[in-house]
Amino acid sequence: MRVRSVDTDEETAADGNPRRGEVEKKSFTRRALGWIAEGAIIIVGALIISTLLRTFVAQMFLIPSGSMENTLQVNDRVLVAKFGGFQRGDVVVFQDPGNWLSPARQSDNPVRTGLEFIGVLPNSATEHLVKRVIGMPGDRVKFSEEDDRILVNGTALEESAYLFSEEGVQVAPANVPFEIVVPEDHIFVMGDHRNQSADSRCRLTNTGAGEPPGMAAFVPEDNVVGAAVAIVSPLDRISTFTLPDTFSTVADPELPAPANPEIIEASPGC
Repeated sequence: MRVRSVDTDEETAADGNPRRGEVEKKSFTRRALGWIAEGAIIIVGALIISTLLRTFVAQMFLIPSGSMENTLQVNDRVLVAKFGGFQRGDVVVFQDPGNWLSPARQSDNPVRTGLEFIGVLPNSATEHLVKRVIGMPGDRVKFSEEDDRILVNGTALEESAYLFSEEGVQVAPANVPFEIVVPEDHIFVMGDHRNQSADSRCRLTNTGAGEPPGMAAFVPEDNVVGAAVAIVSPLDRISTFTLPDTFSTVADPELPAPANPEIIEASPGC
């Protein structure tokens, strides 16, 4: 009787089919390629979702300076919502409206730039600023040495909840008197650390080529990225933003916002 070996890993089948070992090897290769393809699809999908979220929903920003202390500290990572709008009292991130900042530094790290673009890392670009909205279009904003407080539409702001203080000493709301009416489609902003913030009140006497007097002090609403909703890093700084109570008492302006800013009083400085 003729005996045939049953070790098909070593023998070729009588009908000429591949050995079982070769079949299993090819099957594993196909499975591995399938896993790689599925992983690539998941990664690409996650990147697309992250980019869409960054573009339309929310974006992180890295705080580079102390102009908003102690509300925001240097190197805080802040989540900014791109929907829902903003109002008086909100902390907003906005693009430089024109010559508020020195020329932007371009990152020389393409990997970091890419990760910032898709929203994995917070935006560290230097063409954005963060300030608090003090006046909306049509608001009359005033500071006088007699009042010693910022007035919005005649209501004095109680700013002790957010103005910078150190060892019990709070910075002054402003140092130079001014009175203005915010033009349409623009906002008037100030930093919480008034001594470290070159904000709207500091630019009321600035003039730009082809611009109405004082326009350089106001931020176009279209430049606003969104309102800050939370500090997400570092861990001991995690918190959400709330609207200071003082802004709930401010009445809306009685007259429509003018096309150009009304500068009733302004002097160089802050």
